[in-house]
Amino acid sequence: MPNIAILGSTGSIGTQTLQVLDRLPNYKVFGLSARSKVTLLSEQVEKYQAKVAVVDLASDVNTLMASSNASVYYGEAGLCELASHPDVDIVVVALVGSAGLKPTLAALEAGKRVALANKETLVIAGHHVMKYRNQIIPIDSEHNAIWQCLDGKNRDDVASIILTASGGPFYNSQNDLSKVTVAQALKHPNWDMGGKITIDSASMMNKGLEVIEAHWLFGMDYDSIEVIIHPQSLIHSMVRFIDGSILAQLATTDMRLPIQYALTYPATLPSQVSPVNLWELPNLTFQKPDLVRFPCLSLAYHGGKIGGTMPTVLNGANEIAVSMFLSDQIRFTDIPRIIENTMANHQPILHPTINEILAYDQTSRIEALEFATILKGRMKNI
Repeated sequence: MPNIAILGSTGSIGTQTLQVLDRLPNYKVFGLSARSKVTLLSEQVEKYQAKVAVVDLASDVNTLMASSNASVYYGEAGLCELASHPDVDIVVVALVGSAGLKPTLAALEAGKRVALANKETLVIAGHHVMKYRNQIIPIDSEHNAIWQCLDGKNRDDVASIILTASGGPFYNSQNDLSKVTVAQALKHPNWDMGGKITIDSASMMNKGLEVIEAHWLFGMDYDSIEVIIHPQSLIHSMVRFIDGSILAQLATTDMRLPIQYALTYPATLPSQVSPVNLWELPNLTFQKPDLVRFPCLSLAYHGGKIGGTMPTVLNGANEIAVSMFLSDQIRFTDIPRIIENTMANHQPILHPTINEILAYDQTSRIEALEFATILKGRMKNI
């Protein structure tokens, strides 16, 4: 009976992971963590009789201990302790942003299987994380699809990988992107996701981060990673082979499928997700990405090709920009401006240590915030 730890159990991926585990009786929830939804975490701990719980703040420890028999840890150290706990077999990393780096490394260094839904960890420290490539299975639907298409294949036969992108809520609209609201940007046409990743999808930075993630996961050069707009989100990604053939993974738009695959691999088990009815499918369409209207994708390719600490700066600046947009302090179109400005001011270190990565993650956020504050002031004056 594998013991599962879910880092970020109250978020979108975390709650769906628990739904999957409800149908896998041979898997046991061992530990759970949450940043701010302590009440929901407490309910999850009680329902699943988790042995360990992790909260963000020390002040929340007593609250959780009063309502459960679990051992309660807090902060980054607590996440790392749960991730590396000797009784844990599989760690689901569903944390948002660079906060996933240290717990992911702790789990990998302790020999755990990591079901990875935190793309930022690979974006900022792929050269460190992929030392443990045999322990990682991606949860992102696109990379999980590629993983399935490549299973049992000779990597020398692969010409390129093709990441599909929905395009988000604005791709086929005539909206003036400088005037879109937070509410509009959060209305993803196909997926139910958290706020940060939904805005990243709207700006296409999510796909840009996935390009960098795919570079590390599958060892592909950036020129061999294609992005194609597929608004129906039914083909989750594809692999192009040297003979010209393409393998595609097609499934219902439901994150519980890649979550279950990552947990049960190499086994494939029945799921609670409705199968695709081919005769009911809409027309499947494909478009080239518009890199002028959505420059975040180009910025990600540029940062990935430079490498070193540049993807760290790209990611840190994006997290600040998205946070400020979500709080209605900047325009949607300011997001790529902030990222580009922060990257332009950075002299990358090509082979950074973990400490250097974390240091530049912080300095990039400070610089991004300073520039975003200037843009915020200009927006108020208009």
